[in-house]
Amino acid sequence: MEALASVILEQFASLEGLSSVYSFNGEVSKLQTTMKNIVAVINEAEERQLKESAVKRWLDQLKEVIYELDDLLDEWNTAITKSIIEDEWNTVIIKSMHEEEAAAENIEKSEVYKIRMHHDGSLHKIRQIISKLKGVETVDTNVPKNEITVKGSMDVNEFTRYLNEKLKTSVVPQKKEDGGYKKDNEGSGSGAGGKKQKAGDGVDEEVIVQVQKRQVKDHAEKLQLDHLNHEANEVLLLDECNTEMIKSKVEEEAENTPLLKEKVNKLSMPLGFVNKIKELTQKLDVIAEGRLTFGFESTSGIVSNKEVEQPPSTAFVDVFDICGRDEQKDNLVSNLLGMGSQEERSPHVISLVGIGGIGKTTLARLAFSDDEVKAHFEKRIWVCVSEHFDEIRVAKEIIENLEGNSSNVTNSSRLFQRIVGLMGGKRFFLVLDDVWTEDLTKWEPFRIALKYGSHGSRILVTTRKNEVAKMMRSVYTINLNVLSWEDCWSVFNKIAFFEMDSKQHQLLEDLGREISKKCKGFPLAAKVLGSFMRFKKSREDWKNVLGSNLWEFDDVESCMFAPLLLSYNDLSPILRRCFSYCAVFPKDTIILVKDLIQLWMAQNYIGARGCMEMERLGQQYFENLAMRSFFQDFERNKDDGRIISCKMHDIVHDFVRLQMNNECFSILVDGKESMVDSFYESTRHLSIEFTRQTQFPASVCNAKNLRTLLTSNTRHVSIKTVLPTLFRHLTCLRALNLNSSSIDKLPDEVENLMHLRFLDLSSNYEIEELPETMCNLCNLQTLDVSGCYLLEKLPLGMGKLINLRHFILDGADFMKMFPKGFGRLNSLRTLSKFIVSGNDESTGCKLEELKNMNHLEGALEIKGLGNVINVLEAKKALLEKKIHLHRLCLDFDREGEKITKMENDQLVLDALKPHPYLEHLEISGTIKFPKWMMSLTKLKNLKLSRFWKSDPFPPLGKLPLLESLEILDFDGVKKVGVEFLGIESNYQKDVGLSSVNLFPNLKYLKFQEMREWEEWDSNGGMREDEGEVIIMPHLRSLNIMYCPKLKALPEFLETIALEELSIEYCSQISNCKMLLTRLKVLKVLVLKQCKNLEHLPSFGKLPFLELLSLWSVDSVKKVGVEFLGIESDYKKEKGLTSSLTLFPELRSLEFWSFGEWEEWDGIGEIRKEDNVVVMPNLRSLIIYNCPKLNSLPHFLQTTPLKNLRISGSPILKKSCQRKIGYNWPKISHIPNIEIND
Repeated sequence: MEALASVILEQFASLEGLSSVYSFNGEVSKLQTTMKNIVAVINEAEERQLKESAVKRWLDQLKEVIYELDDLLDEWNTAITKSIIEDEWNTVIIKSMHEEEAAAENIEKSEVYKIRMHHDGSLHKIRQIISKLKGVETVDTNVPKNEITVKGSMDVNEFTRYLNEKLKTSVVPQKKEDGGYKKDNEGSGSGAGGKKQKAGDGVDEEVIVQVQKRQVKDHAEKLQLDHLNHEANEVLLLDECNTEMIKSKVEEEAENTPLLKEKVNKLSMPLGFVNKIKELTQKLDVIAEGRLTFGFESTSGIVSNKEVEQPPSTAFVDVFDICGRDEQKDNLVSNLLGMGSQEERSPHVISLVGIGGIGKTTLARLAFSDDEVKAHFEKRIWVCVSEHFDEIRVAKEIIENLEGNSSNVTNSSRLFQRIVGLMGGKRFFLVLDDVWTEDLTKWEPFRIALKYGSHGSRILVTTRKNEVAKMMRSVYTINLNVLSWEDCWSVFNKIAFFEMDSKQHQLLEDLGREISKKCKGFPLAAKVLGSFMRFKKSREDWKNVLGSNLWEFDDVESCMFAPLLLSYNDLSPILRRCFSYCAVFPKDTIILVKDLIQLWMAQNYIGARGCMEMERLGQQYFENLAMRSFFQDFERNKDDGRIISCKMHDIVHDFVRLQMNNECFSILVDGKESMVDSFYESTRHLSIEFTRQTQFPASVCNAKNLRTLLTSNTRHVSIKTVLPTLFRHLTCLRALNLNSSSIDKLPDEVENLMHLRFLDLSSNYEIEELPETMCNLCNLQTLDVSGCYLLEKLPLGMGKLINLRHFILDGADFMKMFPKGFGRLNSLRTLSKFIVSGNDESTGCKLEELKNMNHLEGALEIKGLGNVINVLEAKKALLEKKIHLHRLCLDFDREGEKITKMENDQLVLDALKPHPYLEHLEISGTIKFPKWMMSLTKLKNLKLSRFWKSDPFPPLGKLPLLESLEILDFDGVKKVGVEFLGIESNYQKDVGLSSVNLFPNLKYLKFQEMREWEEWDSNGGMREDEGEVIIMPHLRSLNIMYCPKLKALPEFLETIALEELSIEYCSQISNCKMLLTRLKVLKVLVLKQCKNLEHLPSFGKLPFLELLSLWSVDSVKKVGVEFLGIESDYKKEKGLTSSLTLFPELRSLEFWSFGEWEEWDGIGEIRKEDNVVVMPNLRSLIIYNCPKLNSLPHFLQTTPLKNLRISGSPILKKSCQRKIGYNWPKISHIPNIEIND
């Protein structure tokens, strides 16, 4: 509450300089004073509301008034912003495209202007103006009745300016000396709200002037036209200077009151606004008087200025081990791994039962991640069920876990048939987390489908109810009780005293032990309380916590709220607001941190702090909340460790829902159950989850004060028919999520959502274009159209969205072009793709419109660079100033591929030099390398593709931090020489050095589609006495694909610790067999169509090899002992008593399309007593399309194989028939066998 009130006060402070213009300065001052007095007691009121219902009602009344004030002020600010945007947008800058050409040809200049009005009534006025101009005459032949064509020698810009000045006298509001405006009967003008005013001839009209210009020559030339956007509905054409001035106003309006006042002076204050201010002031007066009856203690009458602490770099404490649950964990894992008897109940259900916050999910997660458990089960699936057991959703999630993508099927029978197909005959481990329902009918379809799993499959259920465990016929139940005091202290101690020095630890330990007893054995309480106490440094603070009256809860589960309340009350007001907002998400929702921050921004929870970006401030807010253990189940970015997503514990969710009361709802709509009949008028934030195909509840329209509406699972809900009605009623919305809603069109009524700041339309696959009316949403900050695969067109008025910060369009692959004027969006932070227009220059966006987008961060892909003709466009894009970009992709695709145009690409590419700290770069579809390539010394990832000329490579080996390099589709390259490494020209200079390190940090290297490449030279004729050359010392993965003429691999590969090697469709490599046996630390090896391999190398000698995949080796007829690597070595060592292990670490072995392979001989004549062990860790074997293979080796019987798949091998299939095939004894121990035609 205090946070929201603070925002209101800030807005009124910005309005102080303007209120005198409209004579309501006294009202604003009075309202500010009242608000400050109320804010001074809010903290105490919020604490007392838990026990005093009267205080709670007082706070609810206050909240309603504050929300009304917030909406009112936002409407006024929106009106100002819209006026600024309209002024800027209606500016037309007229350029003469052929002026220089005409001057060069010494042709007498004469211009023809065509002036078009929307209404005929202005023609008379225009004619009068033109008649007074020297050298200009009207030409009325063959023109529409609403157009005038004029001819003359006056400069076009001079003519336009003159004409507009004259028009202003009849269509622009005239300011009086007293600062007001003339009324309608005093002269023409535009009033507030865009009302039409009477022009000089007394006709209500809107005038749009369009000017066309051409050079008069011996033959007619094509008219050059700068189109006025069809949305423009104002009267002025301003010159370029006015445009720049307006842009400056837009940028400074938020913080420069004088400029804002100047703009507001051009608007008339709506009478309703002033009246509303007075009405709300009166309401606040009543509420302020009410506060006196409660005896609140004032906090100096000012807003709390408690700062949000920046979390330290080690703020997050991950307690990896679990305290006090060792015995339960061992029992659980033992039951999961135990095979049991053949007669065991199927499915085999194990239940973890315990009260909320006791650690059930944590224990289940530990078992799920156990290494032995991972190796034991073929399939592992985790599904969070939550309070409402929705069979369709749970079934879909099981399928999604198994297939990797979501199912669009909604028919339950088909879903369960799919589950049987995916899990039948396989040993699986399914976790059903947080099950509440005791309804047997909901569980029964799952029980029937899951019983077809292989023997040894397990289902683990976590629940608060013993009745659920009984209903699901649990074979084994583990009841979790509270932790012992010592275990609870251990959890608390690890977090509260994290990185605390021993002296302070000793000072506070006695209090800490007493405080930990307050957790009453709940691990979640210990975690939250420990996170809270970690930032309390004085003994006095610890005493205050120990003596708090919040420990008086009697109910067992309610006692969990005490640690949460302590931590919550310790937050700054804005952090409380941000935390409480999370109640809008349904329980167990995976919360994306970026989305959460953008939603906070949409609610105006994040204000500017100095020069800090709102997004970075929001990240700081989130980290503050996360380090207090309000969130859990973090997923982190692999590169920087930053949290990408998280969840909220059920108990914590219940707590924030209590704080939000009727303000926030999360509902679940089931077609079988009654719809929601009504919502409270106080409801401000709503999320709706649909469980099946049904109607969208029309009652949502009654929640007219909604600020947030989040929908999920709406793909089969008829939402698009109700959207126009929603948009007419829910005009207070600031955040709207309609992702995956199957809408094919966004209705024009979206413009009613004037407050909207967050709009998510992602994964609406049928949307082809966005409406022009959307461009009136001038407050919009986030627009997400990612995954809208058919989206081809953006509205022409996109440039009006001047507050847009995040335009997310990943996956909108078919978007043809960006509209002209897109460059006005200079507030953008996120823009993953920018498309340069091709042939349609009149409405398309040019590259130079990137000029002012210097706030862009993250990744940017620029497509259509082949369409750029003028190199100046590339220079004006000023990529070097976009210092927050980490990843840049430059794609020279073009409309109408013409090699003749590609010579210009080099100049364009050279002009697109990025800033020197860029980390990721991709370039494709051009002819040469940029001159600035080697200046990017911080580059980590480089991808080059579709280069059409065979110029030598730049010395990429000199890039000191380069970790990943991909070179694709270089058809002209025949040799990769020492210039690629970077030693050819500079090596002589470094003769005095002991060594030269080339590609010092490269870890991943890929060559693909280099069909003319023949030679890879890494030596260049250098002598050994010239010094040591170290090449790619950290290379771990090498991938070479579709290089059919490559003759050999370089020798330096033998000297590096290569772990992954893939050679595919490279049939001429001669030294492959010899090289492969020398890569002693290789872990992954993939070979496809390597035709020089008549016999397989001795792969068994590779001690660390884990995955071996061999494809299309047609010349091999027999796989024998040489494949294992024992034939020669074993005979020499036959007298030894020590054992010999072959393929000691191999876990997966694959043979694909061995057309001539007939025999797999195994270990030949080697006897068991010879102590030869083969593939002791093998888990998976695939044999595909080997039509002549008839045998399997005997050593397979001794391997711990879990999965065997044979397909397209008819002879082998017959010999492996269950119990009767002669190869069956070799594979009968394998639990999961799949043999197909």
